[in-house]
Amino acid sequence: MKDPFSRLVLGVALALMIGWILIIGRSVILPVVASVIVAYVVLGLSELIGRIPGLRQLPVGVRYVVAIVAIGFVLVEMFSLLVTNIGSVVALAPQYQDRILALIQTLASHLGIEGEQSWRTLRQDILVYVNLQRLIGLTLGSAVAIAVSFLVVAIYTGFILLEKNAFAAKIARISDEPAKVAQVQQVIHDVNSRIGTYLVMKTLINLVLAVGSYFIMLYFGIEFAGFWAVLIGLFNYIPYLGGWIGVGVPTLVAIAQFGAFWPVAVFVMAMTAIQVLLGNFVEPWLMGNSLNLSPFVILVSLVAWSSLWGIAGAILSVPIMAVLVILFSEFGSTRPLAILLSRDGDIGPARSRPE
Repeated sequence: MKDPFSRLVLGVALALMIGWILIIGRSVILPVVASVIVAYVVLGLSELIGRIPGLRQLPVGVRYVVAIVAIGFVLVEMFSLLVTNIGSVVALAPQYQDRILALIQTLASHLGIEGEQSWRTLRQDILVYVNLQRLIGLTLGSAVAIAVSFLVVAIYTGFILLEKNAFAAKIARISDEPAKVAQVQQVIHDVNSRIGTYLVMKTLINLVLAVGSYFIMLYFGIEFAGFWAVLIGLFNYIPYLGGWIGVGVPTLVAIAQFGAFWPVAVFVMAMTAIQVLLGNFVEPWLMGNSLNLSPFVILVSLVAWSSLWGIAGAILSVPIMAVLVILFSEFGSTRPLAILLSRDGDIGPARSRPE
């Protein structure tokens, strides 16, 4: 079994098998993965609470409760906002679409690009390919599907947190060989450190982005500003594309509402400014390169996981790949793969690893 070609064939077969299991077991696996992610956020938030002056003396259990209540309150408010506004947004989508197409028609008439009859044909062609109501409906449907699954995720998260202390004792008894136990404990420590830091910081940044975007949209008079702000915060978990979606969707609404160039242009610049400020300056300053993932790997993982699990997979793609790199680095046969997946090839010193 040491033939490289045999290992390659078996590796490809294993990857295909795992991919098939991930697809058919999505309804079971996805809530479990999401609950682990939420548990990391709860634990990270409780640690942040412990660093606040005046709250450092709180017992760990009390900090967990405060973190859970805070996160639960935010999730309930998000879910309520989505459910309350989704019907109104979808109902207004045809009006938005008609206004946008009317503006395009007016612009074409001013430029003398096409005559009225040809423009009618073009308008029909655009309606075939661009259905704003369907696009918004699909986007909101994905967001609501995630929100509905929060209940299951919350239950799983509660059980994970209840078993947290017992889990450490289980790991200590996982093997009679101290070296193997130490290796597993080190892997768990690396995962907790990197993923926990990333998720907590990313969540706080997304919260600031959502609040900032809300006030910008409120200032410009964008309809359903709170609703769009929630979606902007959620979509910002998606690498690369999340920021474009966060600016693009409110921009379409602004075009439909204002129907003038300069108000829309100023609005786009304001929305882009907060995205650039947080994404290009604040986020790198807070997190640095904590996950050590290649940008190309992040892009490929975004495509792969979104094809497997949809928008939820896109949101979870970065944490999942970071965990895989840490796991791959622990085995001699997969360590070269971890090096290739990393940003700079530095994945730490090689410890004693089983083949």
